[in-house]
Amino acid sequence: MAYTLEELNQKDQQGFVDAIGSIWEHSPWVSEQAWGKRPFSSVDELFNAMETEVDEAPMQKKLDLLNAHPDLGGRVKMTDESVQEQKGAGLDQLSPEEHAEFLDLNKQYTEKFGFPFIIAVKGHNKDSIKAAMQERVKNDRDTELETALKEIYKIARFRLDDLVEAA
Repeated sequence: MAYTLEELNQKDQQGFVDAIGSIWEHSPWVSEQAWGKRPFSSVDELFNAMETEVDEAPMQKKLDLLNAHPDLGGRVKMTDESVQEQKGAGLDQLSPEEHAEFLDLNKQYTEKFGFPFIIAVKGHNKDSIKAAMQERVKNDRDTELETALKEIYKIARFRLDDLVEAA
């Protein structure tokens, strides 16, 4: 269901979170905290308010947000949004060998950084995602933490744009 910005501005906190809380993978606290900054004059202002909540969150909360995301190519329970996004990138069609390769890259990445590999898969395919995993696992932790959060912002923005009608 798509909402107008006006509808979102009029919702109580729970209604607001119910409407758009899912854009932050299993982390409705972002929308809960941004709700208090209503009314929003644009979708950009709404998104920036939520992004600021993440930016200003303590490190543990940021790590919890990162760890709320599923492993790419994994076969665990995911949100409907993640299922559709991974399907769009062809990750639901991995051969057994490709699946094993993704699991191995995910394991290397998670062991090194302490959170799963995150990439906004829109516009990617399984080959470009695998290449990004192989490249990013070489980064240092601070660089990768910043990169992963930027990817979460892209994911959340794509999801928000799908949920809120343009004015």
